[in-house]
Amino acid sequence: MVSSSVGFRNRPRPRTNYGKLGTILLFLLPPAIIYTVFVLAPIVQAVYYSLYKWNGLGPISNFVGLDNFAQVLGDVSFRGALFHNIIILVLSIAIQLPMAFGLALLVNRGLRGKVVFRTIFFLPYVLSDVITGVIWNFIYKPSSGLLNGILAGIIPGFTPIGWLGDPNTVLAALFLVMTWKYFGLHLLLFLAALQNVPKELEEAAAIDGATGWQTIVNVILPLMGSTARLSVYLSALGSIQIFDLVWVMTTGGPVGASDTMATYMYKFGFQRFSIGYGSTVALFIFVACLILSTVYQRFSRQQEIA
Repeated sequence: MVSSSVGFRNRPRPRTNYGKLGTILLFLLPPAIIYTVFVLAPIVQAVYYSLYKWNGLGPISNFVGLDNFAQVLGDVSFRGALFHNIIILVLSIAIQLPMAFGLALLVNRGLRGKVVFRTIFFLPYVLSDVITGVIWNFIYKPSSGLLNGILAGIIPGFTPIGWLGDPNTVLAALFLVMTWKYFGLHLLLFLAALQNVPKELEEAAAIDGATGWQTIVNVILPLMGSTARLSVYLSALGSIQIFDLVWVMTTGGPVGASDTMATYMYKFGFQRFSIGYGSTVALFIFVACLILSTVYQRFSRQQEIA
């Protein structure tokens, strides 16, 4: 026993390969600098600015503490913008994702021309939000828009509708555009996941007497859990951060009926030169995204372990 312990103590310690360590640090340094400059530093700046009432031009001297946070939470317009984000989030998960999954099932069943089909639905996702907004602004025009023209040809005596100018229709019109743009992404995600589902399991379920719906619920969906969670996460994250499309099409109008937290932040931070207040709104968006990402990571890890 003594000799073995002595032999263990006399074993040479592994030498540190400083050359390899230096190479690793050399490759890690550029992304670390970029991450610090473009992610960590702006977050710290936003926290700092949120404690002041500052217009972005003069010296930062008017310290207000947490007054900006209290003002944001007490603002009816901000609560309305937050509510619009929640509506978009719920509609995306309840309508957009099930539609994409259903169409993915049809395409995966051997639909003819499915390659062309996938391309047609994915093309809108390639377009930028600005281009998408400009295109749909022409479609929604009250007098000469394509949508009103089609409805006028179908419905006798149809009165043109100002889809983006009516507070009762603007949010639904925007959600239609969001669905058109992002539908193809979720369709491709679901198609990729369906191709990894073994056909033998579906055949075995059919032999056991399972209906098509039972096969989808008890066989296909459990095997697509990670993809389904990813689609829900991407939809929720996009719904919280949505800005470009809304700003190009409506700038949050009419009378704030399509405002989101991001457009609300832009109005105060850049149009009204209230940098401190706008930074406070940006922190609310950041915290919402951080909480969502943390919940997604923990839930996904638990599901993988289970």
